[in-house]
Amino acid sequence: MGKAIRGLRKRRQADRCFPAISGLDAETLLLGSLPGQRSLAMQQYYAHPQNAFWKLIAAIFDGEGELPYARRVKLLKANRIALWDVLAAAERPGSLDSSIVHASALANDFAGFFRRHPRVTRVFFNGRKAEQMYRRFVLPGLGAEFAYLQYESLPSTSPAHAGMSFANKLKKWRRIRARGDAR
Repeated sequence: MGKAIRGLRKRRQADRCFPAISGLDAETLLLGSLPGQRSLAMQQYYAHPQNAFWKLIAAIFDGEGELPYARRVKLLKANRIALWDVLAAAERPGSLDSSIVHASALANDFAGFFRRHPRVTRVFFNGRKAEQMYRRFVLPGLGAEFAYLQYESLPSTSPAHAGMSFANKLKKWRRIRARGDAR
């Protein structure tokens, strides 16, 4: 067996993101980086039990704490919030964003997304890494057509970002509730 073939067998398969959760009336887009291992295994956004994402969403929108996944998705859509990831695919051993192999990163089609969701004017990043990847892999290709978009980074909901209390995260994450067309 040749060296190149052995190398291909050793190469880790890229993790892939899920389709966006969105209604056509979405006004706000929440962006993560790429689903972690637990989320991939369960085929659900933010499935790790220690991730604060769904707990924050419930607190912000007066939802019940332990809703089934389908009802969590409905809660987002009812509040005109879309959810997606910056990357469509990338190699990442484990679940830490710091382990994403940038050379393997493939960004999602944001121009297409924003054209299909013209009411989206606000984009919030779930952590600095999602923002960094968006600015590196997406923003340079968007052009002036999408200059109206407003961006804001929020504290990561990941259990790896335990340095900030839930109360402080909630205070900052409440910004997603405000509405109004910025155009």
